[in-house]
Amino acid sequence: MTEPSGEDGAPRRRPQQQQQRKQVLLRLDPLVYEALARWAGDELRSANAQIEFLLRRALSEAGRLPGGAGPIPRRGRPPTTDRPEP
Repeated sequence: MTEPSGEDGAPRRRPQQQQQRKQVLLRLDPLVYEALARWAGDELRSANAQIEFLLRRALSEAGRLPGGAGPIPRRGRPPTTDRPEP
């Protein structure tokens, strides 16, 4: 299927929509999960964030991380942008 063309013949791009994060069921050996959870705690991440971090690193090292993959969403309070001057 082709995308509709604009007046200049170039394909029209659809507005970028924020994609929903995919949910997957992952079954792990309990000892592997415990080791992963300890490692995540050491790096101040959740177990889920640690899994995504490790998967992204493995994909990157294998040259398989898609170029359009955005950064891992940061959780928590956004950084302060307007700080009072001293």
